[in-house]
Amino acid sequence: MEKLKYIIVLMLIATQFSFAQSKEGNSDNLPVKEYTLTIDKKTVNKAGKDVMGMTVNGTIPGPVLEFTEGEYAVIYVKNNMDVETSIHWHGLLLPNFYDGVPYLTTPPIAPGTTFKYEFPLKQSGTYWYHSHTMLQEQSGVYGSFVIKPKEQKLEYDKEMVLLLSDWTNEKPMNVLKNLKRGNEWYSMKKGTATPLNQVIARGALGAQLDFWRQRMEGADIADVYYPAFLINGEERIEYPEFKPGEKVRLRIIDGAASSSFWMTFGGGMPTLVSADGLDVVPVKKNKTFIGVAETYDFIVTIPDNGKLEFKITAQDGSGTASAFFGNGDILPAMEVPRPDKIAMMQQMAKMDMKMGAHALKFQPNKDERHEIKAEYGMQMDHSKMNHDEMNMDKSKDSMTPKKVDHSKMDHSKMTMEEPQKEVMDSNIEHSKMDMEDKDMKMDEMQSMNMFSEYNYDYLKSPEKTTYKKDDPVKEILLNLTGNMNRYIWSMNGVPLSEADNIKIKGGEVTRMTFNNLTMMHHPMHLHGHFFRVINKNGEYSPLKHTVNVPPMQEITIEFYGDEYGDWFFHCHILYHMMSGMARIVSYDTPRDERMEPYPVSNLIHEADQFYSWSMLDVASHMTEFSYVASNLRNQFNVSAEYGWNQNLEAEVTYERYLHDYLRVFGGVNIENEMEDSIDDIETTAIAGIRFLTPYLFNLDVRMDSKLRPQISLSREIMIFPRTAIFGNYEYQADFGWVNDLPSGDNFDNEVTWSVGIEYFLSKNFSLMGSHDNRFGTGGGLSVRF
Repeated sequence: MEKLKYIIVLMLIATQFSFAQSKEGNSDNLPVKEYTLTIDKKTVNKAGKDVMGMTVNGTIPGPVLEFTEGEYAVIYVKNNMDVETSIHWHGLLLPNFYDGVPYLTTPPIAPGTTFKYEFPLKQSGTYWYHSHTMLQEQSGVYGSFVIKPKEQKLEYDKEMVLLLSDWTNEKPMNVLKNLKRGNEWYSMKKGTATPLNQVIARGALGAQLDFWRQRMEGADIADVYYPAFLINGEERIEYPEFKPGEKVRLRIIDGAASSSFWMTFGGGMPTLVSADGLDVVPVKKNKTFIGVAETYDFIVTIPDNGKLEFKITAQDGSGTASAFFGNGDILPAMEVPRPDKIAMMQQMAKMDMKMGAHALKFQPNKDERHEIKAEYGMQMDHSKMNHDEMNMDKSKDSMTPKKVDHSKMDHSKMTMEEPQKEVMDSNIEHSKMDMEDKDMKMDEMQSMNMFSEYNYDYLKSPEKTTYKKDDPVKEILLNLTGNMNRYIWSMNGVPLSEADNIKIKGGEVTRMTFNNLTMMHHPMHLHGHFFRVINKNGEYSPLKHTVNVPPMQEITIEFYGDEYGDWFFHCHILYHMMSGMARIVSYDTPRDERMEPYPVSNLIHEADQFYSWSMLDVASHMTEFSYVASNLRNQFNVSAEYGWNQNLEAEVTYERYLHDYLRVFGGVNIENEMEDSIDDIETTAIAGIRFLTPYLFNLDVRMDSKLRPQISLSREIMIFPRTAIFGNYEYQADFGWVNDLPSGDNFDNEVTWSVGIEYFLSKNFSLMGSHDNRFGTGGGLSVRF
């Protein structure tokens, strides 16, 4: 009997898979529209320097692909490069095989080959496409994908796609390597660093100490320095063809690799009409936050007396870009002030926020659901959640975006909500605030709402998005965790390479709660699905494919499972995804046989690559060299110091990270026995632990093969915008346990110490000066490579 049940289950799974596969192809004889995209390497200049980029049909961004709902898309992607590539169709509901994640759903496109994507278009709206191979998106492989509705319901005269992006003149892999090594140059270059002198001047030393205690340098907003932010490939672009009085639908896409933006408009108040390709209840809104990979559509009216400015401002205030519509004098967009990172630190210290959850847990492959959340105290009171409201009212095709019948909507009665007040605005209406302590200080109120301006309460679906109340519900907690010191990102302390798949059942509601325990925003994207983003609108909560989770906040999404295959799910900040913040969402159905030659391990281990870096100090009193090669759990170190007074020490070690802050190591140490002489070289084996303590001290405790214990402590602190001080203290005891024990208590204990100062000239060069009790005092140049 048990065997019979097992056979029936297998037959049902196979039938489901075969049925899903049979949906592929143009069996309904839909009208076909074809495009060809050619990906090639090409020299480009986007920020004042000629560099090698990756283009689509010769341009960055690639061409706008325009379709009409109900058509059948056939897109040939030709790879003219010498490396593999891919294209993912972001936000589109399509057969799993054509989703475009290499080695997971779709074969990679090999050099010199062409891959044919084909799928029916079951939706309309603003979407985009990009490479899902390594960091190619940062180099230029992205473009927009617009699907017109069969019948236009909104009133506007023209439309324009605005594809936002960021640009670096560095090779993207070098950017990631720089983040992995913990170099603070990017924040220095952007002017967003918070050195100790500024912290003290603002009376924020206590807040800084609180951050250090939790092993955090400070309030982080964005990781990478970008010399340019772009709109349709330009820092400034004009569209004079639009005439006064015309209503224009702006289809805005954040196609940046890692930059979120504030969007502001000049002229009259714009109307937000769509989010992530789906209609929302129109709302009048100017200053709007757009996370990486999100899309928003606005309708604006071209002014009679000038040209309208649309401006984007990088979230950390490090740059802007503008597009202008119409002619005449500029009607400027609102300026967005640079965020105050020191004030953020002070506010978070007052709120006693606990940060720094492990990005690497002790036990890999153990994806516990609630442990970290309980530890860090950000509990959601599920008893207060309206589960009747959150249960879902599933339609026949539940994962096809629900459409609004605009013909039944009374536009004359539709009110336009006013723009949301800014979080730091002092004009708070106290009469509307239900507070027991009416004497609460304004800064405390602002602290409580520090990230409130990043909510989605202004988005309301035109129709109910709930599913059937009797559908089974599976709840999943995903703590978003990270380590800025090593630049590792994960969920529940487990990066992609160590995680199990998230199992999804067909016919079941999956409710995910994202609990962000980091200081960074994380735009979370689920391939192949739309999900409800639970907000104050309850049954009318919006459907999206990407949701931005603000720092130290929770957001709950839910979706109905009616797909097959494996789908990628990840933070859409490219460098976070490539550092481990990703999962595979699996319906546990048979893998497409066409993917057999392409092991999914190739994708999983992208986030566990080795990165290497080196440093060379050449000074008047000594020279020092270090080399590091590191992945998530393993690290190899080579270091050497040579003083011009003939003192030499070199060391080779292997480290194993047990979690973020603790690693064990072993290796070999080489040094001269006699001071001021390198004639006698001593070689010993060493083993011990290294630990990053609270307040960010690097602790090294070891024992060598002569049974001599040693302890050392080191720290570096940025004291001015480009200036850091550093110090190291080392104590070694020699009790003579291996050689003949000396008479009496004449033990040979050794203390070494050094202090120094470093001034950063660029990412790769610094001026430095130091004093070492072995080598003396001197100065010179530090080179990082």
